[in-house]
Amino acid sequence: MTEQFSPQWSQMLREAVEVPGLLLKAYSSFHGYSIGNQLLAMVQCQTRGIEPGPISTFPGWIEKGRHVRRGEKALVLCMPLTFKNRDRKSDDDPEHFLGFAYKPRWFVLSQTEGDPIEPPTIEAWDRSRALAALNITEIPFDLTDGNTQGFARKRSIAVSPLAALPHKTTFHECGHVVLGHTEEADFNDGELTPRSLREVEAECVALICCETLELPGAEFCRGYVQNWMKQGQDSIPEQSAQKIFARLT
Repeated sequence: MTEQFSPQWSQMLREAVEVPGLLLKAYSSFHGYSIGNQLLAMVQCQTRGIEPGPISTFPGWIEKGRHVRRGEKALVLCMPLTFKNRDRKSDDDPEHFLGFAYKPRWFVLSQTEGDPIEPPTIEAWDRSRALAALNITEIPFDLTDGNTQGFARKRSIAVSPLAALPHKTTFHECGHVVLGHTEEADFNDGELTPRSLREVEAECVALICCETLELPGAEFCRGYVQNWMKQGQDSIPEQSAQKIFARLT
């Protein structure tokens, strides 16, 4: 990462939980980039007082009929890079490998001048495709507690047929899986992550997904997170925030 920029994911996530509409503004503006890069751009915009908006590189804006204003400073995002494998010793070793680096190459719409640009639209979410991509299977809901919205076991989830917001519950339970909660002693006593923190982490995933896809339920996500934080989590640890965004990138 560049020395000039060090994002504090926990601060960004805390603000997203506390300030209504913050994530929606970020994700609708930066849709098309990874969630990690979207938040990375958003926090830089906030820090520098830049209006969030569609984002592109210098040549990308030229292709769209706009140019970056003189003196504007580029935003730093994480980009994949291909490196030559200099330690290659046999034909079985790969010639190249993929790495990541933080580069200042992007500008938001408010940093440019020229033809008007329509904001990007958000594509519909395909539930089956998403579960398959995450290697998560759906199993029948077999609990007798009608108040339970869903549960996660290993790499499987179940959503109650009575769930108030099935999509939000799906995001939440998938969050438990991708964050590794279901591998921690099957939620038995002695798990590595306290339950309050597990619930905060999983519901932050649900919040991000609801806001990204402009689906209802974000306000309930915020309430759920704030309730669990009162029960044992004074704040969202930086390590947890980084883990959430890493899994969603």
